[in-house]
Amino acid sequence: TGFGAALEHMLQSVDQSAGDANTAVANMVEGKGDVHDAMIALQRAETTLQLTIQTRNKLMSAYQEIMRMPV
Repeated sequence: TGFGAALEHMLQSVDQSAGDANTAVANMVEGKGDVHDAMIALQRAETTLQLTIQTRNKLMSAYQEIMRMPV
């Protein structure tokens, strides 16, 4: 697998964790789920999103550094 596939997997992971968090919160509101599970799912989604954002920031920084190099 290549770098692009790794990025795609990361984005799918963010989407999946957000969906899991939404489901956990909906279950909690309906009385089917536990508050503890909902909070864990929300924190996992937040952490996954922050990791993706930091990865994007590092990639943009590396790209900008490469573009500043004289050829």
